[in-house]
Amino acid sequence: MSHVRFPIKLKLTAATLIPLFVATGVCWLIGLYVIDSRILNQAQEKVRTDLNAAQAVYQGEVDHIRDVVKFTANNPFTSAVVEKGDRRMLHTILTPLLASERLDILTAVNAGGEVVFRARNPAAFGDGKGGDPLVARALHGELVAGTKVIPADELVKEGRELADKATVAIVPTPHARQRDELVERSGMVMVAAAPIRDRQGRIVGALYGGQLLNDNNRLVDRIKKIVFEAVEFRGQDVGTATIFLGDLRIATNVYSRPGVRAIGTRLSEEVYRRVMLNREKWVGRAFVVNDWYFASYEPILSLDGVPIGSLYVGMLEKPYLEMKREISLIFGVVLFCGSLIGIAFSSFISSRLARPIKELETVARRISAGERNLQIEIDSRDEIGELAGEFAQMTRTLTQREEDIGKLNRNLERKVQERTAELEEKNLLLVKTQEDLVRAAKLADIGMLAAGVAHEINNPMAIIRGNAELLQMALAADDPNREEVDIIAQQVNRVERIVGSLLKFARQQQKRLGRVAIAELLDDILSQLGHQVSLTGIDIRRDYDAVPAIDGDADQLRQVFTNLLLNAIQAMQQGGVLTVETSFAEAEGTCTVSISDTGCGIAPENLKRIFSPFFTTKGEGTGLGLSVSYGIVKDHGGNITATSEAGHGSTFRVILPRSQEEPAPRPAD
Repeated sequence: MSHVRFPIKLKLTAATLIPLFVATGVCWLIGLYVIDSRILNQAQEKVRTDLNAAQAVYQGEVDHIRDVVKFTANNPFTSAVVEKGDRRMLHTILTPLLASERLDILTAVNAGGEVVFRARNPAAFGDGKGGDPLVARALHGELVAGTKVIPADELVKEGRELADKATVAIVPTPHARQRDELVERSGMVMVAAAPIRDRQGRIVGALYGGQLLNDNNRLVDRIKKIVFEAVEFRGQDVGTATIFLGDLRIATNVYSRPGVRAIGTRLSEEVYRRVMLNREKWVGRAFVVNDWYFASYEPILSLDGVPIGSLYVGMLEKPYLEMKREISLIFGVVLFCGSLIGIAFSSFISSRLARPIKELETVARRISAGERNLQIEIDSRDEIGELAGEFAQMTRTLTQREEDIGKLNRNLERKVQERTAELEEKNLLLVKTQEDLVRAAKLADIGMLAAGVAHEINNPMAIIRGNAELLQMALAADDPNREEVDIIAQQVNRVERIVGSLLKFARQQQKRLGRVAIAELLDDILSQLGHQVSLTGIDIRRDYDAVPAIDGDADQLRQVFTNLLLNAIQAMQQGGVLTVETSFAEAEGTCTVSISDTGCGIAPENLKRIFSPFFTTKGEGTGLGLSVSYGIVKDHGGNITATSEAGHGSTFRVILPRSQEEPAPRPAD
């Protein structure tokens, strides 16, 4: 039985091209996957960020309405007019304000909740609003701002044109959630209400105002302009924004057809369940009206915390698909051209290699046929030429060479493993060093910025503080304007504390080394914590090992431990256990202080950022405490780490050396 014979040239060509084609195909598939995943992740991350910006714009509008209502209600003249029920003067005050601030509703009620004057509909007054939760909270002295849904009959009282504007016809679209109604008549309104007080501080009424969102596209167009900067793709807007009442679009710059906004269309069932029923943010690919978008939705809550609508931003999917197609095409063309070049180069090399091997095959066949003293005429100054010269000795030396090669391979493998282990260890050290350098550079840069900002703020704040103190001395304690002056002074003090924190963060003060007894320092701090925060419900547990005194700056270390203990107590709003432990490692010569709490914990995504400047999860924090503490511990040659489990508390560990050399004095500035 004869076997098919394959020439050496064909084998060399195949041996070269098959790996090339396999590598090309794998690279092409991997490239497509990487391109697709990166573009998708980039698009989703962008719409997530864009939604945060849109939420800030929306909240800014609510805050503006709140400020307008608050400052108008705090006007002493307003309280006097409302108490007298002078509708003519209220018309003079409120009607121009309604137009200048672009409000749709601005209404005053007396202390009994009875409407005194509606700026939008002056003819409608005398009805009771005391049962409205918004007005009731304002009449109890609370400043309220947010979003609410107003029924059609209440909108009519505020103005017939508002009720007409709020009416939205429901338009069916593909993939939309089904509902039985054909028309939505309720209105979603950004509202605010504030109490009206007389000079004695008694509540004599309330003022509430709002802006109707139904068919009000000014806000969504502003969001689009800020977030997407009017980017277009083939004449179509790439970025869009929408406000939903329930599942219904009431304000949008998504167009169902050219020139017609898609007001009246609805959410899909999947998005409605996630956003409105589960109160979750939704980010992903979604069909919006008539096309696919990378979309992000967030629920809009009522004053009672109930979802009443949602805020949406999205980017058209087509530009990203077009970009992916173009990149994939370029990538494919490059690989195809590379393959053609590889084929040509492989064919040339295989022909050159096959020629002397063919000659050597002919000589070997003649020797096996009995011919001797044959001359091997191969003019090849490479391995093939050497093979021809050493052909006779190949059989005798082959076994020995295989043994030597096996031993060499084993030695080489062992050395590779050793070098690999050393390289991994050095890489880990390098990564840690790089992280420390990056963090130090960030702290230095932000410190310079903070110092500059604080310096520029101090001068005008000193002038404001001085003038506020002069006003306080000039006004009597019962003066109606004394409260506003006191508020100015308090806020100036608050700004000065923030500036002080910035300066403390910016200055890298030189350590004043001394002997510090850690246990005594911690006990002293714990004994004074009760003067700063409430310790009600906090169980403090001490677990001190015998720790010798260490070298360090007692004031700076007091700042570090005070900050960590205050953070731990503030994390336990409902009470809990605060554990303070110390230990000493004789071999390493280090002292470890662990501060643990059973509070709310730190989310995993925030754990890596807690030592970054200006990062904070507290409503009134500056985000500098842990950054300053981190810098002090590092300046002492130590380290500070944090571990946490959300909902189960956190543990901060400060590791300090027992002794350290006195740093060289810094040159004078």
